[in-house]
Amino acid sequence: MASRSASPLRKSAPKRKSGKAKASVAKRAAVAKPRNAAAKAGKLPEWNLTDLYSGIDAPEIVRDLDRMDADCAAFEADYKGKLAEETAKPEGGAWLAQAVKRYEAIDDLAGRLGSFAGLIHAGDSVDPAISKFYGDVSERLTAASLHLLFFALELNRIDDAVIERAMQTPELGYYRPWIEDSRKDKPYQLEDRVEQLFHEKSVSGYSAWNRLFDQTISGLRFRVGAKDLAIEPTLNLLQDRAPAKRKAAAQALAKTFKANERTFALITNTLAKDKEISDRWRGFQDVADSRHLANRVEREVVDALVTSVRAAYPRLSHRYYALKAGWLKKKKLAHWDRNAPLPFAASGSIPWHDARKMVLTAYGAFSPEMARIAERFFTEHWIDAPVRPGKAPGAFSHPTTPSAHPYVLMNYQGKPRDVMTLAHELGHGVHQVLAAKNGALMAPTPLTLAETASVFGEMLTFRRLLGETRNAKQRQALLAGKVEDMINTVVRQVAFYSFERAIHTERRNGELTAQRIGEIWLSVQSESLGPAIEIKPGYETYWMYIPHFIHSPFYVYAYAFGDCLVNSLYAVYENAAAGFAERYLAMLSAGGTKHYSELLKPFGLDAKDPKFWDGGLSVIAGMIDELESMG
Repeated sequence: MASRSASPLRKSAPKRKSGKAKASVAKRAAVAKPRNAAAKAGKLPEWNLTDLYSGIDAPEIVRDLDRMDADCAAFEADYKGKLAEETAKPEGGAWLAQAVKRYEAIDDLAGRLGSFAGLIHAGDSVDPAISKFYGDVSERLTAASLHLLFFALELNRIDDAVIERAMQTPELGYYRPWIEDSRKDKPYQLEDRVEQLFHEKSVSGYSAWNRLFDQTISGLRFRVGAKDLAIEPTLNLLQDRAPAKRKAAAQALAKTFKANERTFALITNTLAKDKEISDRWRGFQDVADSRHLANRVEREVVDALVTSVRAAYPRLSHRYYALKAGWLKKKKLAHWDRNAPLPFAASGSIPWHDARKMVLTAYGAFSPEMARIAERFFTEHWIDAPVRPGKAPGAFSHPTTPSAHPYVLMNYQGKPRDVMTLAHELGHGVHQVLAAKNGALMAPTPLTLAETASVFGEMLTFRRLLGETRNAKQRQALLAGKVEDMINTVVRQVAFYSFERAIHTERRNGELTAQRIGEIWLSVQSESLGPAIEIKPGYETYWMYIPHFIHSPFYVYAYAFGDCLVNSLYAVYENAAAGFAERYLAMLSAGGTKHYSELLKPFGLDAKDPKFWDGGLSVIAGMIDELESMG
């Protein structure tokens, strides 16, 4: 779930974690027709977007875009230049509350339009009709929202005493969390016309480069044997049982990435420069400070997390990969064997209906309410699961807007990791459904807590499966798989964060060549993977496909934050008396109305405690201890 931002409208495409349709897309309804599922995974669901709009040519879209234009223009005419004076009057609280409600209604409508365009585009980002539709809607929303840009700027300039007095009015007091959160951006606001320029130029600036990345990565093909594959099936081969297939896939990835390195280097350099310009004008001191502000987390807390994780590399990833090399009877693992299946792991594909049952059973054992909400994603067609040409890689749960409901995108191929991805994204989805009652302005949650909800969903599913497994080797395989996932969530994401810091810092001194970016990538990867992983030629290009670097700079540490926090949270759950599930769902229901520190208090957790992160990391180390004892 995206965090709240200074942007007046939520119009961006859904964020993700890592051939043409047969029908004419211009006439295609949003109810997608079934396609061939991944081998042996069973019939896979495709989402039904008609809860938003019936299709890209629906007359309701034209109607709502025109309504957006009119509502935004009317809002500006009614309120611009008046906030400070009117709020200071005796009835100022009620007057401002009415303005905020109108602003929220516009935000909800924008969320519906932008989400539909983004979801359609994620389902097929290479179709020209869809690309044009996505671009046109984005431009219309940006143009309309220019009329709203004044609102947050003027709101934040109101005197503290005046706004505090106004919020004593119950109607405005309801929005206190949003108002106080918005005012945290005050030190970084610019003069109104500069803000307008930044906002309007985003369409031809970073948004355009994001779109170029999406279309480029979706259009790439990787020659593996006699087949030209899209990126998701190629990445999936890195988990194949056949060593030759893993190697062939890795080399195909490297070859295609190398052929496109100038494009990806240009995108990376341009977006890093764009961010540097914005940060410099706004007065952010550190390259990641804008992300910390959006996440409502203190820089020193993130620094403590990163320091703890990097110090733990030797007892986590280095030690685990040495164990895995031994299981595969090798002294070292080539980088393409990092996620290779374990020899004692069960083979075969997990059918979709089994994955559904696993997750819902685990959720239900924790909280029937949590399972009930998650089941709606299946019964009401809120999930798009198949791999398709042109579909965005990775997975996400997009909240859309409170007047609708979330949608989950996956690329399900029947792997155990895909089951955990399903549990992860449904954790987001449940969170988004519960938080929606707070309204469009206060439902969104900072990334750090959003990832806590998703990782907790994974942990519930894993612990359930582990508890039901009696076979020693299968238990070992489950435990090892979870350790790999946690290393990918904590160690790998902190390495990604270190990579981004190095790129953005060095970019301040000039452009980086693709070769230099590759050198930085290899440096941070070598540090995090350790001596048991042999990095072969070609791996220096693998930075090119990570979407978070493009869509959400410095997003990645939120995964590590969430995983370590969940380890501590789950320990509280295991030792808790009755009532934990109710407290947990209450935390999710709060959405963005409370700071993360306030939400953690009922569980006795404090992320500012220097020992907090070591406690979470010790859970992973303890699992590796158990694996070592199994031989």
